[in-house]
Amino acid sequence: MSATRHFLTDLEFTPDEQSKVLDLAAKMKADKYGFKPYAGPQSVAVFFDKTSTRTRVSFHAGISELGGSPLIINSLDSQLGHKESISDSAKVLARMVSTIVWRTFAQSGLEEMAANSAVPVINALSDDYHPCQLIADLLTVREHKGKTQGLTMAYLGDAANNMANSYLLAGVTAGMHVRIAGPEGYLPDAAIIAAAEIRAETTGASIMITTDAAAALADADVVVTDTWVSMGQEDEKEARLKLFTDYSVTAEAMKLAKDDAIVLHCLPAYRGYEIDAEVIDGPQSVVFDEAENRVHAQKAVMTWLMVASGLAEDPRVEL
Repeated sequence: MSATRHFLTDLEFTPDEQSKVLDLAAKMKADKYGFKPYAGPQSVAVFFDKTSTRTRVSFHAGISELGGSPLIINSLDSQLGHKESISDSAKVLARMVSTIVWRTFAQSGLEEMAANSAVPVINALSDDYHPCQLIADLLTVREHKGKTQGLTMAYLGDAANNMANSYLLAGVTAGMHVRIAGPEGYLPDAAIIAAAEIRAETTGASIMITTDAAAALADADVVVTDTWVSMGQEDEKEARLKLFTDYSVTAEAMKLAKDDAIVLHCLPAYRGYEIDAEVIDGPQSVVFDEAENRVHAQKAVMTWLMVASGLAEDPRVEL
C-alpha cells in the first residue's frame, strides 16, 4: 500500500512532481468534468479557522467537479483543536472522508493532522505558507509565458508573510529566479531562505532578498504583490501603509519590469495601496485568470494526492 501523501508546504512536491501537478491542472482546465477521483460521492472535509471567499468557493466547486461531496466546516461548528485533540480528530476523520483540507493558523496543527491521518491533508493556508495559491499562480504563469523555468519573478511588499514564503519556495521549485523585496524587519526568515537555496541548487533557480524594490523589479517577467494588512493585523494598518509605501506596484514601478511582464495578486486587493488600480485593472494583469485557476490547481492537487496515496486510480495521472 502506498504511503499517504500530503500537501503542507511548497516543498512537499519535488520539482518533477510539481511540474506533473501543473500538467494535470492544465488537463483538468480543458476537461472540467473528466476526472472523478471522488466518485461515490466520497466526502472531503474542508475546515475553515479563517474567513475565506476564493478558497471556500474554489474547493467546494473543485470537489464537486471531481465527483465528491464537499463538507465545509467552520471553526465554531467543530471540536477540532479545542474540545478534541488534533490527533484524535485526524484518526476519526480519516475513517469518514477521503481528504482533509484545512485553512488555519499554526503550521504545527497541519503537521499533527497529517502525522495522524491515513488520507491526504492539504494546507489551504496557514500563517507560514499558502501552497495551493502557488500552484494556481504557477499555472497562470505557464499559461501566459509558456513556461516557468528561467523566468524572473519579483515579489514586493510584506516579505515576512506566508505568501512571500510560498513564492520563494514554489518559485525556485519551478526553476524561477525569485526576487523578494520588502523593508528591513519584514523579510523572509533565515530558515525559509536556506531551504529555498537548497532547492534552487537542484533546479537552476536563484534567489534575491533585498530592501531595494527597483533591484527586484529590474527586467522581471512576473511581478507579484499581496495585501499589506493581513488577517489579524488590522490594528497595525496605519503603520503598515506608511512602512510599505515604497513597495507599491504602481504604473511607474512597472516600467522597471519587462514590457511584457505579467502581474499577479492573490486577492483581496486594496487599490491605491499595494497596487494601483491602473495596474491591477490594466492589460498586464492576469489576476482574474489567477483567481479562476485556484479551482483547477486544487483539483489537480487533490487528484494527484489521491492517486499517489493509492486511494484512487487514473492512468492519466503521472506520478
